[in-house]
Parts: sequence; structure tokens; C-alpha cells
Amino acid sequence: LYIIKKNNAREPFQREKILKGVHRACEKRPISEEEIQTIVNKVEQKCLGAKEAEVSSKKVGNEIMQQLKKRDKVAYIRFASVYKEFADPNDFTNEVNKL
Repeated sequence: LYIIKKNNAREPFQREKILKGVHRACEKRPISEEEIQTIVNKVEQKCLGAKEAEVSSKKVGNEIMQQLKKRDKVAYIRFASVYKEFADPNDFTNEVNKL
């Protein structure tokens, strides 16, 4: 499985990258390691279950955000701020208002 990045570069799927991003978003939040592993497992299964040779990083990021949104809104906002490249405080406000 390959991930198609925003710049159209392709790289092999790396579970470790997803795990690192989820860990960072969940830092100092009441989320256990088991719950983090469950989130990453669900994202990985969704990607591998697509039965496609390539998956866009956008699809992966959206799935991570969906999983985090169900579990912890603060972790979701943290991840979204990096993934969506928030440029100013209004981006945070807009995303919080969507919740």
C-alpha cells in the first residue's frame, strides 16, 4: 500500500507515522495507550481494506480525525490544527464551532 502525499509523492504506508501523529494529538489527554492503538488499528484497517494499491494522505488524515473526534475533541483539534495547517487563531475558532 502506498500513500499519495499532498505534493503527489508516493511513499509506503507506515503505521508508525500514524501512531506518532495520534500520540502527539493525545498527549496529556485521558486516552490510554490501548485506545490509541485501537484508533490506529481502525485507520490501518480502513486503508488496507480499501483494496487499492494507493490511498491519498487526505483520506488517511480524514479517517484519523474522524476517529479522534469520536474519542476526544481536544485531541481532534490538535490533530486538525496540524493536518489542516491552521494559519491563525480564527482557524481554531472555526473548527471548534463546527464541533
